[in-house]
Amino acid sequence: MPVADRGAARIAADDDHHAVALWLAEFRTSPQTLRAYRREAERLLLWLGEQGRGLGELRRQDLDAFDAFLADPRPGERWVGPPRPRHSPEWRPFRGPLSPASRRQSLVILQGLFAWLVEAGWVAHNPFRLMRDKRRRLDNRQARIERYLERPLWEWLWQWLERPLEEGAGTKARFNRSRRRMIFGFAYLLAPRISEMAATRMDDFVMREGRWWWRVVGKGDKLATIPVPQDMLALLGEWRAGLGLAPLPESGEDTPLLRGLNGRRGLGDNQLYRLIREAFVDAAKALEAEQGGKAQVQRLRQATPHWLRHTALTHQAQAGVELRYLASTARHSRLDTTARYLHAEDEEWHRQSSLHGLPVGADEPLDESV
Repeated sequence: MPVADRGAARIAADDDHHAVALWLAEFRTSPQTLRAYRREAERLLLWLGEQGRGLGELRRQDLDAFDAFLADPRPGERWVGPPRPRHSPEWRPFRGPLSPASRRQSLVILQGLFAWLVEAGWVAHNPFRLMRDKRRRLDNRQARIERYLERPLWEWLWQWLERPLEEGAGTKARFNRSRRRMIFGFAYLLAPRISEMAATRMDDFVMREGRWWWRVVGKGDKLATIPVPQDMLALLGEWRAGLGLAPLPESGEDTPLLRGLNGRRGLGDNQLYRLIREAFVDAAKALEAEQGGKAQVQRLRQATPHWLRHTALTHQAQAGVELRYLASTARHSRLDTTARYLHAEDEEWHRQSSLHGLPVGADEPLDESV
């Protein structure tokens, strides 16, 4: 594939990394989008770098190879690892293989990157545009949400989180238990994304006309207000009491909701991710020791923080929350995105299908007149 004439480039970039940095700068006012786009662009640059190639040498057939790489990054020790700071020698670009939905999202983001680079005169053309329209439509199909905890497993998990500590437990153990309850309760009751949880301040909880609301800036830098149920207020009050604060936040209380062991410093996205994953692993060990149910234990081991958002929205849908309100809680721009959480029709379909079965009972003579 021909590389664009760098002399005709419309951006002042020294190399591919600099060109990508200029593209990312376009999203500097949307931190969540910026993080997601940086992650996908970095993965592509590292993959190309392993082959000694640059962005301008990416061909159409490379997209299939890159998609396969996202599904199974190898060698694992080179590409996959637990969350670590970017400057750590243990940092890896993947936490595991990407799901089909995550791979589709990666290709969509990178298609946007190349469209910008073409306009900037940095590359000659966009290889993503050579993908057949039929395939692109199929790749954007939205399946039902499956990565969530079914209600019995969630109820067991919450009861496990509620268990009292052993007598004589220290201050650190009590703080960790209280913080876990707060994190999982917050995630289940308000369905936040992990970045939104980490960014939440105490004064993001506000009272308006006698009702409490949670103010959140989500994807696309959009501000939303979400109703705060009574259970969340009770959980918030308990958490604040442990921090030595009044039960309910006050206006201007611009301090982190979720905090480190010193009770003051806020949690970052990666730290919060690790805390939730550690809780899932600990819960899986406890469930295995108590019941030995392999399927449910494996479910907990697989769960990621985003499963909590899926669990929250799925259970709200099962509880009868109307689609329009569910979409507002999820902050989806399209109702068909929210509809992926509706499993009630599947259950009814399955129930009615069970009315149809094979014959049972003794043989009867055939009616010859029929």
